[in-house]
Amino acid sequence: MQKKDLFKKIPQVEEILKNSRIEELDYSRTLKTKATREVLEDIRNKIIHCNEDEVEKLSTEINDENIIIKVEERLYREFSPSLLKVINGTGTILHTNLGRSLLDDSIKEDIWNIISSYSNLEYDIAEGKRGSRYSHVTKMIKLLFGVEDALIVNNNAAAVFLVLNTFAKDKEAIVSRGELVEVGGAFRIPSVMAMSGANLVEVGSTNKTRVEDYEEAITEETAVLMKVHTSNYKLIGFTDAVSNKELKELGDKYDIPVMEDLGSGVYFNMEEYGLPHEPTISESIKSGIDLITFSGDKLLGGPQAGIIVGKKEYIDKMKKNQILRALRVDKFTLAALECTIRMYFDEEKAKKHIPTIRMITLTPEELFERAEVLKEKIDGRDTRINVYIEDGKSTVGGGSMPGEEFDSKVIVLTGDGLTADKIEETLRLSSSHIIGRIKDDKYMLDLRTLNDKDFDRIAEEIENCFPRR
Repeated sequence: MQKKDLFKKIPQVEEILKNSRIEELDYSRTLKTKATREVLEDIRNKIIHCNEDEVEKLSTEINDENIIIKVEERLYREFSPSLLKVINGTGTILHTNLGRSLLDDSIKEDIWNIISSYSNLEYDIAEGKRGSRYSHVTKMIKLLFGVEDALIVNNNAAAVFLVLNTFAKDKEAIVSRGELVEVGGAFRIPSVMAMSGANLVEVGSTNKTRVEDYEEAITEETAVLMKVHTSNYKLIGFTDAVSNKELKELGDKYDIPVMEDLGSGVYFNMEEYGLPHEPTISESIKSGIDLITFSGDKLLGGPQAGIIVGKKEYIDKMKKNQILRALRVDKFTLAALECTIRMYFDEEKAKKHIPTIRMITLTPEELFERAEVLKEKIDGRDTRINVYIEDGKSTVGGGSMPGEEFDSKVIVLTGDGLTADKIEETLRLSSSHIIGRIKDDKYMLDLRTLNDKDFDRIAEEIENCFPRR
């Protein structure tokens, strides 16, 4: 057989498209046509570049069945949704790579009613005229935290940017050198400050800053005194930092607004659950700080958002900043955030229905009981995997409570001839995309971040991936 004969074996595009398997695929005709043409073009290129010894082998590969399989694979690989559900067994609650905070099933109907229908997003029903999109959730935030006003933007970096751009553009913002953190993904506080137009004035040293350092740096150009909570790293040993109260008193003395980038946005006192003290939103508010920014999707447990709370006179100025339109949030975020905030008015409901809080507050007894349930489900499958329950350590993650771990329970998966790396890769690439962790050459799934509703699926996937020989 010669190369020219191979070209004759290539079917027409329409011939492949009329195949019942291709017709039944849930993709548009345009995408099916594109995928088919690309597969056929790949075959032509193989023929062009093959040598005489490869002609016969290539001849057996060019048939409708193989081509249909390749078209199916290409459609799935290139045109299926790329944002997929994964199962988080890492033990990191606020896993930035896996989407941080989750939203509870109990609020999905409320959210869906808003995003699937027209809503009063910017309409005042009582007055019958245009309203503000921020009025819906800010009312609840003001009531919950006892603040004069609040403003929502798309993330905490945007919140910091907006504050500085409004009050310190082309002026000076003073901040401790030890608080110039990188917030993740190579985004750094100094860079955010520079983009806002504020002139950064560093004071103190990496490990020690005193109120006198701030005061000595104040000039006629000073527009903001800034404090950044170092939520994603910590200094220990010979350290000293200026308290909110001290900084606020200094700001009042010189009539300069004081802002704090609180970062994680925790509402409950985490010490009750064996974690170190993390400054709460209420503590910062009570200190008198003029403006406080924090994330919606970290320890608050809501959707991605940047929340600014504080003095109304300052919030009003930010609402007039034209850059706010580029930072504003949509109806989905506002609906999800309002549902989350509402749950905080009932502490027990918040702990039960805000997944981030629920995972943090799980007791060792609850974790062990859940580990036993999952182990039993896996043991009940026809699989060559062995399952053990062991003690483990979870982390909060998401740039919150750095270096802190708390007790958890894990299930360890082993199997004859299976390395931890092989188990990890196989389950990660499975249809359920189970993400675990490896420690001490053991593959494990941490019960703190697993969802009960996924237990059956996990057991089924393990059986599919590692059937008994």
